[in-house]
Amino acid sequence: MDLSHKVAIVTGGASGIGIGTGKTLAENGASVILCDRNESLAQDAATILQNENLPVTSMHVDVKNQSSITETVEQVIKEFGTIDIVVNNAGVPGAPGWEKAFPARQEDWDFTFEINVRGVALVIEAVAPHMVEKKSGKIVNIASVAGRQGHPNFPHYSTSKAAVINLTQAYALGLAPHNINVNAICPGLVWTPLWESIGLRAKTAESQMSELSAREVFDTRIEALIPLKREQTPQDIGNTIAFLVSDRARNITGQAINVDGGLRMN
Repeated sequence: MDLSHKVAIVTGGASGIGIGTGKTLAENGASVILCDRNESLAQDAATILQNENLPVTSMHVDVKNQSSITETVEQVIKEFGTIDIVVNNAGVPGAPGWEKAFPARQEDWDFTFEINVRGVALVIEAVAPHMVEKKSGKIVNIASVAGRQGHPNFPHYSTSKAAVINLTQAYALGLAPHNINVNAICPGLVWTPLWESIGLRAKTAESQMSELSAREVFDTRIEALIPLKREQTPQDIGNTIAFLVSDRARNITGQAINVDGGLRMN
């Protein structure tokens, strides 16, 4: 995919799917800004990719804070002249301490929806006027296969990701008249710092997992749940996003695409 001369924002860009997506977009020619509330970690991630001679930089953004989002969007437009691509990847599984909370607490519901749902909407609302003015843009929201089917241990998280799928459809309809595509990706099992935390939680919640490492818990899930019997990677997600934000996908909008090795089949 040729993304030359495109400018891309990736929220939650400091690690995991975020840095993997940033790398893939940059490899395809885009200028990428990794945005994250952990500014130091985002800078480190950008440095790693810069050392590979990729056009990547970083900026601070807190998707809970509308002013922070607005300032970041304005800064990107000032420095790069435009925003062509937005990847809403910032997401959380719960409020601090969620790993030991059984069942999910009220603060887990509130914090998860504030970032996973409201944060996505705020970023879209901030960038949409610019895209509407130039009559073009590509937005990809990171949902989850958890949004396809609820999970008894993570009702707040799976519900928030189901909301992201619906939100994607709503904005796709609203922005389609302005030549703006809005889609979602539903990753399956991707080994990231987030999933490592989930694995550690499973060791506590499930007695049969107590003697396993977080990675061994993950591998057990792959073997049991994924028809293709292999994990998904940040690069897998990035490759699908690179396609969706390219001209080759100009007639794809309002879709939620599973990248999950067959875990959920629609």
